Amino acid sequence: MLNDNGLTAEAILTQLEELRAQDLDYTKATSYHFESGNPELREVALAASATAWGRNGLDPTAFPSIAAIENDLVGWALDLHGGGPEAVGTVTSGGTESCMLAVLGARERYRARGGTGTPTMLLPVTAHSAFRKGAWLFGVEVIDIPMDAHFKADAQAMIAAMDDRTALVVVSAPSYAHGVIDPVAEVAAAAAERDILCHLDLCIGGWALPFIVDPPVDMSIPGVTSASMDLHKYGYAPKGVSILLNATAELREYQFFADASWPGYPLINNTLLSSRSVAPAAAAWAVLKLLGVSGLRDLAMRARRGALTIAQGVADISGLRLVTQPEATLVCIGDTGEPDGPDVRIVADAAHHLGWTLQVQPSRCGGPTNIHITVSAGIGDRAQELLGVLRAATELATGRGRADVDPGLAAAAATIDPAALDAASVDGMLQLAGFKGDAGVSLPDDMAGINALMEALPPPLVEVLLKAVFSGVFTPTR
Repeated sequence: MLNDNGLTAEAILTQLEELRAQDLDYTKATSYHFESGNPELREVALAASATAWGRNGLDPTAFPSIAAIENDLVGWALDLHGGGPEAVGTVTSGGTESCMLAVLGARERYRARGGTGTPTMLLPVTAHSAFRKGAWLFGVEVIDIPMDAHFKADAQAMIAAMDDRTALVVVSAPSYAHGVIDPVAEVAAAAAERDILCHLDLCIGGWALPFIVDPPVDMSIPGVTSASMDLHKYGYAPKGVSILLNATAELREYQFFADASWPGYPLINNTLLSSRSVAPAAAAWAVLKLLGVSGLRDLAMRARRGALTIAQGVADISGLRLVTQPEATLVCIGDTGEPDGPDVRIVADAAHHLGWTLQVQPSRCGGPTNIHITVSAGIGDRAQELLGVLRAATELATGRGRADVDPGLAAAAATIDPAALDAASVDGMLQLAGFKGDAGVSLPDDMAGINALMEALPPPLVEVLLKAVFSGVFTPTR
């Protein structure tokens, strides 16, 4: 309950510190956070964020500083990513919004050009879920494109699937799940021949790839019509800022929303949000000013060296293997599958007890169960330390068997219709899965069993359970 009388600023900040103490140590997290290892960068970002107090991104005419900051950010992005003289861009709240705007713009262009029926998007199964979210929101049908033997989008399958209803094709550089770069040039050229938009998802790699990949994978590739790139990833800005580039202003305007029909102020939005904070953009602007091109290059190279060091070190850890060679700064680690060897799901639990957070990815779409490591500059600097944790965790996991689910249970689960489940049934399944106890919804200390269960269950059933878990986590305080 909210206090009748306000607390002191000191008491409030103390409470926030107590709450934050429950969070994971982001300096030892190989996902969620991009650590530069530079305290000055953090300080300038925080100070710049504070200057945005009271400014509303809704109206850059009332706050010209907003337009100046965002124009700088887009201009710098174009300088690094090969945008032509007609290229423009938009600053968004994150990669998800950038990707969703690309889907929205493709739908609107499809309609404006006389397209009939439901437009489709050709989406590699390895593309980020943000595109599926955009399709769900904007009424676009997703056509799944399989990955090839190298975990990349199957270019020939994508080209064969292009037809009159195709509004958008998506490629990634790199894809998050496996850290590899899709065949961008081949797909983009085929899309251009058919006058289909091609979006290049650079959200994870946009501010690192220009310094570690040659030839460039960016807007300079013929046929690429838009690209997304997050500044809160390898731009090392605080969360909540990304850029969507468009090859022309015409393509960008398909994403705009305007309303002059209601009795209030005439509304024009270039993003999905109306009122929005300028703080993340101001912080990103300050961070890039501080770093310059040479600073970004240094951070990218440190991350790349760290990724290569980790990849090489994994080869020397008995029971572990590289799923694929890292093409950028992401490392994907599997196990050898031996009955008496380590299970990567258990390895991740053991690493957690050793103070490090490793992200487990399920076996889906033909790929193996694996540990995903996003190597930032700060993590790259600690590559040997992380390898030591991986060795120790693997030793702890070896001989503990596998966390696999009984095949009979998996087969029975496959017969369940998620749409037919009532609240009581879902609640019971959460209890059986270990998500729910006397204290409500929570996660156990060891997640190997739950990860194995989520992997064994059909995705639609997993989605129902995930929604129920989140519903339980976000329960009002009374």
